[in-house]
Amino acid sequence: MTSGASTPKGERRRAALVEAAAELLVEGGFDAIRHRAVAERAGLPLASTTYYFDSLDDLISAAAEHHGRAELAKGHAQLDELPTEHRRIDSVVELVLDQLLGEDPGYEAVLLRYERLVATGRRPYLRPLMRALGAELRELLTEIFARSGLVIERDRLEELIALVDGAVVNALIEVDPDPRAVARARLARALSKLGS
Repeated sequence: MTSGASTPKGERRRAALVEAAAELLVEGGFDAIRHRAVAERAGLPLASTTYYFDSLDDLISAAAEHHGRAELAKGHAQLDELPTEHRRIDSVVELVLDQLLGEDPGYEAVLLRYERLVATGRRPYLRPLMRALGAELRELLTEIFARSGLVIERDRLEELIALVDGAVVNALIEVDPDPRAVARARLARALSKLGS
């Protein structure tokens, strides 16, 4: 990043570019983030993307972090509203699915989310960020379970995440119009067994 981003105007412009890139990431995945598309979405000159970011990878990293942190912030806001109490399994399931799948239950939104997750494997520069965001997500999920009266050990949490991921991927392969519903049924079944 150049020193121009350290001025208030530069910070605003850089933030606008990151926000635009994050929107494009959600709408079309990593391939949607191009210098021209980001600049146009942000309403800034094309040269601003190379002025504020050393490379396209740098811009993609900033967009992925912005989006990931925004999702975690939403999750923490949901957590802050939760009183510590035993709650129905279906409520816990929805809270967990919001964190793992996002709030948009539509087929296309879930498909794009999983495409982004898988595509990070081809972008080694994103791995440290994804590991850090993943660790924070797991902490958030652990706290959601704890506040819901369910103590979930680390290994069990990983199993539940894998269960949801597997259910979603299978639903996407089968072109099931509601992958969230498939994941909901599997996760509810698994959590019901914990309570019994």
